[in-house]
Amino acid sequence: MNALRQSGDELADAVVATLFERGEVGKFNTLMRYVSTAGSPLPDGLPEVAREYLRTTSVPPSWVDWGEMEKARLFFIDNNVHISTALSFASMPACYVVPHVAKLLSATHGLNYPSKRMAETGQFTVYLMQPDAFEAGSRFIPAAQKVRLLHASIRHHLKRENRWDTEAMGTPICQEDMIGGQMLFSLLVLDSLHRLGIHMSTEGAEAYFYAWRVVGAILGVDQDAVPKTLEEARQFLDLYMIRHMGPSEEGAHLTRQLIDLYEEVVPGTFFDPIVSALLRYLVGDTCADWLQVPRTAWDTVVKIVPSLLGVLETIEDSSPLGAWALDRLGHLTTVFELSSLTRGRVMHYAIPEQLKKDFGVSGTVPRTHRWTPPAPTVAC
Repeated sequence: MNALRQSGDELADAVVATLFERGEVGKFNTLMRYVSTAGSPLPDGLPEVAREYLRTTSVPPSWVDWGEMEKARLFFIDNNVHISTALSFASMPACYVVPHVAKLLSATHGLNYPSKRMAETGQFTVYLMQPDAFEAGSRFIPAAQKVRLLHASIRHHLKRENRWDTEAMGTPICQEDMIGGQMLFSLLVLDSLHRLGIHMSTEGAEAYFYAWRVVGAILGVDQDAVPKTLEEARQFLDLYMIRHMGPSEEGAHLTRQLIDLYEEVVPGTFFDPIVSALLRYLVGDTCADWLQVPRTAWDTVVKIVPSLLGVLETIEDSSPLGAWALDRLGHLTTVFELSSLTRGRVMHYAIPEQLKKDFGVSGTVPRTHRWTPPAPTVAC
């Protein structure tokens, strides 16, 4: 893991370095706004180094099991609203509880626009789980290509401007952090669904984790180092968090913005405290205190959520009509949340030319063989 802290993404880093060296970042960003679907012709005037990068990264890894990817898609359809909740109230706060990651997130312009960051994450996941995600006309591959270059540009800025202590914190957005992020968006989501009382099959959980392995490969994660199973993922994530987690000013600030954002989405003000309560429930009191999540009267009330969801899950398990109705409600809820965050716009990924100056398978996945999370591997 120490070695992984020194490695970035050689391919994307070289592309970004060349674009900056030749002063072609602005032109690249302008032209890439017209590249939003896979298989579309690349615009004239695109820098050759970028054109070659887009060709090279336009296809998924050769080892992809498309049957597993279809199972993952069906798992997402069945649990989309719960997955969105876990991403927002567990995965993102877990990123904030790693001080150097919170510092890095605070170094981008996105600090002042938390809705943009959350919308990009949600939209990226929705793109991934479309049936044609890897086919011509899809939006997933172009989004992944741009995210990979975005990460490389952040590494470029922080290193060039001496705004990052590489000796103490390693390479910005290093391989260890990218793998850690992959675990937070896959295993931690599954952990959170389990904590919420969601009924998941072993097949569905494993397929969802597999889909994020594919995402990691497309985003430049070292496939020799990344965990291949949920058990290996548990070991890596436990070690990663024990190595790095703790309180930070940036983490608390990002969390406050996240809470404010979702309190605006929740209608009225009476239910606003449930945002903090749900976050505290999913990340635990220690991390919640580090992130300065306020305690509310809803902290006790939210603990009955798993029981309520368990009733709905039982209905879904036993009634095809109930399953259809709940899946439809989940889809509409996810669409509402995403449209609220994006204000109805498609989010565009671009290479920032500077950082903040102050740094400051058909059918459904069966629900047999209920999944339970791998046991902790260290004393957390």
